[in-house]
Amino acid sequence: MTWPEVLRTALAVTVLIGIALAVTRAGRVPVGRDTLWAVGRGAVQLMLVALVIAWVFRHPAGIAVYLPVMVVAAAFTATRRIGLGRAVTGHLVLAITAGSAVAAGAVLASGALATEPETVLPFAAQMIGGAMTAAAVSGGRLREDARTQWAEVEGWIALGARPGQAVAEQARHAVRWALVPGIDQTRSAGLVTLPGAFVGLLLGGASSALAAQVQLLVLAGLLAAQAVSGVLTVRLLGPRVGALRPADT
Repeated sequence: MTWPEVLRTALAVTVLIGIALAVTRAGRVPVGRDTLWAVGRGAVQLMLVALVIAWVFRHPAGIAVYLPVMVVAAAFTATRRIGLGRAVTGHLVLAITAGSAVAAGAVLASGALATEPETVLPFAAQMIGGAMTAAAVSGGRLREDARTQWAEVEGWIALGARPGQAVAEQARHAVRWALVPGIDQTRSAGLVTLPGAFVGLLLGGASSALAAQVQLLVLAGLLAAQAVSGVLTVRLLGPRVGALRPADT
């Protein structure tokens, strides 16, 4: 990227931030500081990630280090969102790893995408992100539903059900809650929105047919990754959630 391109990008970002700040201030919405912090942090993170990815592309073996780091970071993020403490982080690492590995492995094994670092890394990273979201949403929803429907859960336990069995209905609802956004996104792709991979490939000069092909793989992969991650999350966390009284959660 040349300096003129950097300056034009900085100008565009500044204008967009200015619009966001002006509108929120006029509407008396107190998010100005959060907006500036989010953009500044995002810019720094993206620059650092760009440097790391450039290094990985030059050293393909680095993928074996970078992707596990992403999974661990994703697990800690999901842990914070769920709110059951760090004791569940290991379970989330397993769920996110399983979801992303199944999706990425299926696509790469089919030969639909080349097994080059430039292809494997971004695709696997998107699968990890999708698996993290599903784990966080399903786990958080399971915890909340078990808390608000504790009388039902306690009733099942009184009848002899194990904690994991007692929250089975809440677990199914939690996974469905986590998967609906991805299903809606896939259903509306190309009609309501142009998804990120599609737009990125078009901006990079790829043909619309190739962009559509890759985007379809991404959307289908995300559905698979989120399904595996969501179901595994509630299976692993169910016994813990079912054993906690509302005062403990």
